[in-house]
Amino acid sequence: MDSNTLYNVWCENAKEDKDLIEELAAIKGNEDEIYERFYKNLEFGTAGLRGVIGAGTNRMNIYVVRQATQGLANYVNNIGGGAVAISHDSRIKADLFMNEAAKVLAANGIKAYITSELQPTPVLSFLVRYFGCKAGIMVTASHNPAKYNGYKAYGSDGCQMTDNAAGAVYDEIQKIDMFTGVKTMDFDKAVEEGLIEYVNDDVYTEYLANVKEQQVNEGLCADSGLKVVYTPLNGTGNKLVRRVLKEIGINDVTVVPEQEMPDGNFTTCPYPNPEIKEALQLGLDMCEKVKPDLLLATDPDADRVGIAVPDNGTYRLITGNETGIMLTNYLLSVRKEKGTLPKNPIVVRTIVTSLLIDEICKKYNCELKKVLTGFKYIGEVILRLEEKNEKERFVFGFEESYGYLAGTYVRDKDAVVASMLICEMAAYYRKQGKTLANVIDEIYKEYGYYRNTTLSFEFDGASGMKKMKEIMDNLRENPLKTVNGETVKTIYDYLKSEEKDVATGEITPIDLPKSNVLHFCLGGNAVIVRPSGTEPKIKLYITSIGKTEEESVEIGNKIADDVKAQLGLN
Repeated sequence: MDSNTLYNVWCENAKEDKDLIEELAAIKGNEDEIYERFYKNLEFGTAGLRGVIGAGTNRMNIYVVRQATQGLANYVNNIGGGAVAISHDSRIKADLFMNEAAKVLAANGIKAYITSELQPTPVLSFLVRYFGCKAGIMVTASHNPAKYNGYKAYGSDGCQMTDNAAGAVYDEIQKIDMFTGVKTMDFDKAVEEGLIEYVNDDVYTEYLANVKEQQVNEGLCADSGLKVVYTPLNGTGNKLVRRVLKEIGINDVTVVPEQEMPDGNFTTCPYPNPEIKEALQLGLDMCEKVKPDLLLATDPDADRVGIAVPDNGTYRLITGNETGIMLTNYLLSVRKEKGTLPKNPIVVRTIVTSLLIDEICKKYNCELKKVLTGFKYIGEVILRLEEKNEKERFVFGFEESYGYLAGTYVRDKDAVVASMLICEMAAYYRKQGKTLANVIDEIYKEYGYYRNTTLSFEFDGASGMKKMKEIMDNLRENPLKTVNGETVKTIYDYLKSEEKDVATGEITPIDLPKSNVLHFCLGGNAVIVRPSGTEPKIKLYITSIGKTEEESVEIGNKIADDVKAQLGLN
């Protein structure tokens, strides 16, 4: 159907949400607005669904959620049936979408375990495995602006769905009319019949017990005097992060009051992303008053964490790469010292994460595995180790976008365990008279200044998606030859699964799943170009290495300017 026909179908059938009724009426006769909402369906992939909340097939609403869940229900029943765990964060309509999904599952004879209040994404991953579910659903748009919501789908292993599983669910969704092809059941009746069950609070205690098992210096924090400012950015981290910090002995925690309680409008940080200084500004302001050793900020679904630390009289924002570098170094060095490092240890990083990790792993004779962007690939490494009864080899996994995991109790990034370990690490070095700013600077002095810069370029709407495709297609046909005067030596094309030596033309296969990513190596320095899998953005990941910090910054800026000019990104 064309956009206008679909619009009319929705006007006739979308009668259960007054917000949608009002929105449809408001855009009557506006061809552009109608087109934006109906020119495509929200695409269901390995990350599930993500989009602007509103009316239409290209929006997040109860009808799109129901259709996706009916597809998921068909998939679960096709593989023999089983239960599904569901949770949600603080997003607008997130609890509604969770309940609607549960009603669809119940109508299809599938038991739904749901949370009685918002919970972090890693908790959902834990619930899937705890209850032996065949799938999981997390209603979240992670760190996107307030107008977004999303629907992350998980497999029975607690990882986000594999390509094959997501493809099978997508095929089922394609068969379903969202108004006439979805089964649903009265919520209260489903609860009464045991088809919907609320998760008991004891399960969260079990989750936290697993988190605390990841300490490498148990008892260290109790007498450390560590002082922390924490902001959950109006999301899900508030209870569990504060609870685990208290349980390991950190009692001096000041919470940013304006960002403490759940609020899907995110009025104090329109882009609730701990990567962005503006989101942390209220926390930074609080630091000037409280003078803590550490600022922690978790994103709305508490799977990512950002930090700031004291440095020369002010507070220095630490990048996701830098936090991961310090945690990798801390875990490997302290566990080696204490004799708790496993035989043949493994650290996992994504292909866009700092190359400095490679050098740290070499120092500690630790195997490094590189995977595509997306934490599910780190989860898959854990799964493969578990299948070989070697999961204890996994020490740490992280991606540059502030996602970290120690332990194998969940299969997604976890800001709760990361917050605990960051505080333990800060307490450990505090006892040595060091701040985390001192620590990262010492690491740079030892290995060199590895600067990692991520630049994002937004492409909204239908025209934006087309432009993104054109840029990537053109870059694949006409790859970068030189950048900032340096010759491109190697091109990694993860869509073609090829590594090309530019000088010889020799092609080497890449043994990773296909992904629309291009990686240009200039020697030590590098540029990666990647469309985001969850947002309408193209991202540039730039590695610049210098003998000093100033030199690495200068090189990085020149590389960025050259690449932007060559790609027409402004």
